[in-house]
Amino acid sequence: MATKIEKQLSLPFKNALHMSIANLKIRFGRSIIITMSILLGIAFLMSILATNAFTMALIDKGPEELKAILMTDLAEVRMKQTWLVSLSLLVCVVGIINAMLMSVTERSREIGTMKCLGALDKFIVELFLLESFAHGILGSIIGSIIGVLIMTVVFLFQHGVLILKIFPLLKILQYMVFTVLLGTFLAIVGALYPASVSAKMEPAEAIRREV
Repeated sequence: MATKIEKQLSLPFKNALHMSIANLKIRFGRSIIITMSILLGIAFLMSILATNAFTMALIDKGPEELKAILMTDLAEVRMKQTWLVSLSLLVCVVGIINAMLMSVTERSREIGTMKCLGALDKFIVELFLLESFAHGILGSIIGSIIGVLIMTVVFLFQHGVLILKIFPLLKILQYMVFTVLLGTFLAIVGALYPASVSAKMEPAEAIRREV
């Protein structure tokens, strides 16, 4: 028979924040894996967006002979890029879900203990979402920077200092903001199901579970 908690405690948000930071430090190895999955997915997305930004800048401001070359099959290339980016982000989200579910299993006794002490389901969910938010924003920022740097180097090798003269700074910054927001959003979405699973665990069952 499931154990019923007669009294639950409504803990301040800062408690969830402090516990999330502590858990990230304790499980640093798993945190790195989750962050890296987001970082790689966002770096790939940002490299594609940066490529498009550089290409359009070259078409708008570059030599006439280069414009004709770049305009060839532009629509087909973009379609392929969209498919590749969508697939990579899907794999990224699946990786987050898998890693967070493993984290739920590892921390079942910890979760059960907190619930026995009266922690609300909302508090448990907050822990996982805050951790996922940290993974998402950190991985997305680093990934977007890496994506821009890589493609800048690539275009420098291909077109020389011309790419610096026509560097689409505003467009690149817009894309970076977009990728950081998207990466953080995907990280939180990927944590929703594991967070829900952890919140629904019965305290007694969670404490008895073998890790």
